[in-house]
Amino acid sequence: MKWLHNLLKGASLTTALFVFQACYGIRQPYFDMDIKETPMSFSLVSAESGEALQGIHILCKAAMWLSEEGYQDIGVTDENGKCKVNLLYSSNAEGPYIRFEDPEGVVAAKDTTLADLRERDILVKMKSRNQ
Repeated sequence: MKWLHNLLKGASLTTALFVFQACYGIRQPYFDMDIKETPMSFSLVSAESGEALQGIHILCKAAMWLSEEGYQDIGVTDENGKCKVNLLYSSNAEGPYIRFEDPEGVVAAKDTTLADLRERDILVKMKSRNQ
């Protein structure tokens, strides 16, 4: 009878460990070599007036495992408020994280994460700092 008790105890422990493994799993490291450069274009305008914003810096931070150094300046808007950039993207990562920043401080900085990376023009409306 003792052997049956030990057998059931072992089976219960094994079942508990299996359930824990199935629920939480073992963390898998990212070794995704499917990193692509994706062309994107942005048009930045004032939220109040609709005028094009010139000289706004576009900063990008890829997923944490791609870039530990933080945001990197990847472009500046021209006189029409437009900027074309190439973003690093991987299908196994969230992001990339984008920050639009005015070095003169006239308009407030804006942060976003791009979930849908298709080659297209993205319109970004930025508010002035006094709002």
